Amino acid sequence: MIPFANTYARLPERFYARLPPTPVAAPRLLKLNTALAGQLGIDVADLTAEALSGNAVPEGAEPMALAYAGHQFGNFVPQLGDGRANLLGEVAGRDLQLKGAGRTPFSRGGDGRAALGPVLREYLISEAMHALGIPTTRSLAAVATGETVVRETDLPGAIVARVAASHIRVGTFQYFAARRDTEGVRALADYAIARHYPGIGGYRAFLEAVIGRQAALVARWLQVGFIHGVMNTDNCSIAGETIDYGPCAFMDEYDPGTVFSSIDRQGRYAYGNQPRIALWNLTRLAETLLPLLSDDEDKAVEIAQACLAGFGPIFEDAYFGGLRRKIGLSAEREGDNALTQDLLKAMAENQADFTLTFRGLCNAALLPDRDAAVRDLFIDPTAFDVWAERWRARLALENETAAARREAMRAVNPAYIPRNHRVEAALNAAAERDDFAPFEELLAVITHPFDDQPGFARYAAPPAESERVRQTFCGT
Repeated sequence: MIPFANTYARLPERFYARLPPTPVAAPRLLKLNTALAGQLGIDVADLTAEALSGNAVPEGAEPMALAYAGHQFGNFVPQLGDGRANLLGEVAGRDLQLKGAGRTPFSRGGDGRAALGPVLREYLISEAMHALGIPTTRSLAAVATGETVVRETDLPGAIVARVAASHIRVGTFQYFAARRDTEGVRALADYAIARHYPGIGGYRAFLEAVIGRQAALVARWLQVGFIHGVMNTDNCSIAGETIDYGPCAFMDEYDPGTVFSSIDRQGRYAYGNQPRIALWNLTRLAETLLPLLSDDEDKAVEIAQACLAGFGPIFEDAYFGGLRRKIGLSAEREGDNALTQDLLKAMAENQADFTLTFRGLCNAALLPDRDAAVRDLFIDPTAFDVWAERWRARLALENETAAARREAMRAVNPAYIPRNHRVEAALNAAAERDDFAPFEELLAVITHPFDDQPGFARYAAPPAESERVRQTFCGT
């Protein structure tokens, strides 16, 4: 029996719609994350295809679809909600949700289902992010439904069992604020504080804590070249986790203007825009909390602005601190930030691969004769040479041994990321040929991103021109 708790179900009924998942024709368990099940204290015998598809609601679960609103590409939608997801309950303090579980009152004309490709993408990318040490939702299982879903074509249907710290979003607060339901905002804030930030001193401290987690999270994204793709307020978790892996992607060559999402035509959520958008989203959260911050409106705005002003310093500390570690600097000195930015500028001008450049620096930091592997990534290798001369002079001021520095760098510079062309190849093999071998092999490689893996070097390589994936899709 899965040890469910259901604390969200104790909130007022207007927070959700109670309903079971819609049964599917022929559930088949495709992938089960046994390690995660063990961490949650779940007996894998209880994780059957029937339970994970919603055909048999597990004992103790109180299934529901959550209400929320959100800004989507800057446009406010007052009611979104779980249109194809069903929260079964909480296990070991974390939500267990079935995504693709059928229509709900929030479906807005959608079919409530998910296709196999997007389900496997979420499984791959979320588990890769976890292995990279980035706060994220996790994937417990992927289940085929035995049904087709109609998108541009007929596609095999599937459900992902997602585990999250919670599914409370900035958009959840917006849902109640848009209805002028201050007591709903207060009840949600009290719940979020008790669950995610116990012991902090009130609503101002709560806002500051959420801002801090989001700032640190986006900094971590940038340090591995990750692009979320749809940073709408309904995809911004109060718990500070990466959530909703739709048209997400990792950069190959470094370019801060990189956009993959097919629906982001204006580049709102480009790689380099993500910190600005995070602050924009957090400003929307602060607006919902104004009645809780002070009875005096002017004072409430002043408090919110002071909290939001903290985003920049927290982000910069996390971002530049991470970049310093990526180039082997353990102590901060004047000029270090400029050194890291000059490397990124040279990479952008020379179309250098983001992941391979930083991984190559690990060996180059050990022995100067290892520079070739990095400089060959640059259209003009002398651009790297000029920067590397400054870099080596700065490394000479460090107290670490070269060997210790190399190991520290290898621990923050992955060799393997979910390269877009590899992800697409794995998804296509599964969806078109029912061949899950590429998915399994890719998953095995990217969940050990910092390890040398002899025999799998092809997974570290960037795509050939013919393999490039230039657009990713939501899959909704």
